[in-house]
Amino acid sequence: MLADRVKYVSVPLHEEDRLAERLIKEGKKVIKMNSGDPTKYFPLPDYIKEAYKRAIENNKNSYSNPVGIDELREAVANRYSKRYNIDIKKEDVFVTEGVSEALSFLNFSLIDSNSKAVLFKPYYPSYLPYLKVYGGDSIILDYKEESAWSIDIDQLEQTVKALKADGSIKKVRYMLITNPNNPTGTVLDRKTLDRIIDIANDNNILLISDEIYDEIVFNNASFTSISSLGKGVRRVILHGASKVYDATGLRLGFIIIPEDDEESKQLKEAIYELASLRLSSNTPAQYAIAEAISNEAEHNKHISYMVDSIKRRVDIILDNLPKEIFKSVRPNGAFYVFPRADLSRLDIKDDAEFVHKLLEEKYVQITRGSGFGAPGHVRFVALPDEDIIKDAIERIKEFCNAHSR
Repeated sequence: MLADRVKYVSVPLHEEDRLAERLIKEGKKVIKMNSGDPTKYFPLPDYIKEAYKRAIENNKNSYSNPVGIDELREAVANRYSKRYNIDIKKEDVFVTEGVSEALSFLNFSLIDSNSKAVLFKPYYPSYLPYLKVYGGDSIILDYKEESAWSIDIDQLEQTVKALKADGSIKKVRYMLITNPNNPTGTVLDRKTLDRIIDIANDNNILLISDEIYDEIVFNNASFTSISSLGKGVRRVILHGASKVYDATGLRLGFIIIPEDDEESKQLKEAIYELASLRLSSNTPAQYAIAEAISNEAEHNKHISYMVDSIKRRVDIILDNLPKEIFKSVRPNGAFYVFPRADLSRLDIKDDAEFVHKLLEEKYVQITRGSGFGAPGHVRFVALPDEDIIKDAIERIKEFCNAHSR
């Protein structure tokens, strides 16, 4: 009865949710460190709530322009133009129902059964299913853990050379990077980005950069957007309201296509038609996020508080996890810790069993690294209050001691 494509759809971030829900119903205190949902821990700022209410009270509740209201598209364009010193027009911006829908639109527009895309692991788990659902094949390369999770440029160059040699480079429709990275928290340096852009440009590969965490950066790291580096290069930037603007439930994402070459124009037209097919995104939410972006004074206060809090929580996890079990590269962005777990010290066979038993026995929910393409790792979300994180780590220590070989 079901289509074959259904087999590609899975969400490792939530695969233990049913067990967690049962434990909660049984009265267990479950600590959830599996989902990157900042709004649960940093309430949506009042100025955004007020803008949402004003939109409703002013009867701005109907379908809107399929690709977004002018106010929001202009706010996004102005933000990128000002922040990254590049000329972005509102016509370059397309509003979607979160970055998830943006990924669906892009894969629908670019991918067919004969096409491929370059991804880098560890990757955000939704990237691969969207590619496969639309019939594409992945070329999966590496972020190198021994190089602080930076992209393996030599491997990328060798892979592209091989694709050119056998003629299959024409099947590569896009290359997707995440910066700052989920799950590793890596912030790619400018030199690496320059080399990636050169490779994409030299081989006519569309470069997609998911930059939804661009303001959540710490440890004196510096974020560089490909929007400011790749002038003249076909590229797409993904952003949205969920992380930097702390508005996950409003479900708004942005596709930004800065160039006006013929292929970029065709992609813009395809996205417009897809957006028209689903009518529009949440209209009051669009007015609220237009205010969120335009009111820089209020936003800067909130994001500064969030980043300071997240950094402290990341440090608590890194400083208190049992060092004999967990080895982690220190993240410089986003809000995750992604250590390698030395399971040879435990009577546990793999990261999936670790995650399941930890929840079952100690009521701490995290995510298996194999769901991100990195077996042997686990991902912690550094968003709960500091005392809750400390409680979780104590439970993890007890769990490791109980399962020590």
